[in-house]
Amino acid sequence: MQRREVAMLIIQEGNSPKSQWPLAKDIMIIGRDSTSDIQIDERQISRQHAEIAVTPHGYTIRDLGSKNGTFLNGQPVSGEPQMIHNGDEIGIALCAKTTFVAEEATAPVVLGQHYRPGIRMDLAAKRVWVMGQEVDPPLSLAQYTLLELLYQNAGHVVSRDDVVNTVWSAEEAEGVSEQAIDALARRLRERIAEIDPRNKYVETVRGHGFRLSMVEK
Repeated sequence: MQRREVAMLIIQEGNSPKSQWPLAKDIMIIGRDSTSDIQIDERQISRQHAEIAVTPHGYTIRDLGSKNGTFLNGQPVSGEPQMIHNGDEIGIALCAKTTFVAEEATAPVVLGQHYRPGIRMDLAAKRVWVMGQEVDPPLSLAQYTLLELLYQNAGHVVSRDDVVNTVWSAEEAEGVSEQAIDALARRLRERIAEIDPRNKYVETVRGHGFRLSMVEK
């Protein structure tokens, strides 16, 4: 099989059957519908929400008249095609967060090549590796504490209450909001994505909490 590099859309937040979607067609439809080329199953997302297309000058994105909008690096996208570049953040209805990874940035990720993600921790030394590369600079204390909790319960859902009771002190715990918990999880995902943006390690389980996958022990 001939190896070829492909651009990808990486799902950072949002309910999707895949964490990475190769942009293997000239036109890729993002939407809630199961027939979409890139499916994100969230109620706020339209059945056919946005379109990514490849042109002679690069990739573009445009909104398909969605109800809740498409956003490129925080700015609304209209029905007119807009150029996207490596590392750009694409928001779908403000409930899904994705990252565009250009062809040249996906190497050595190629079709037909084995790719093995993983997180490893040395709990005694408080060190973290993603795909064999150490996280540097180190995680903040709150980020590390959250990751250690998830790591020790890898594959299982950790409740939001357990997160609050572990990360925050007893005095602080009473005033911790849902937004603060989500923000901490988002910052942890972002730090992990600095090394591996292609996979979703920390999953939000709606109504329950968080789950860590792809762990090496």
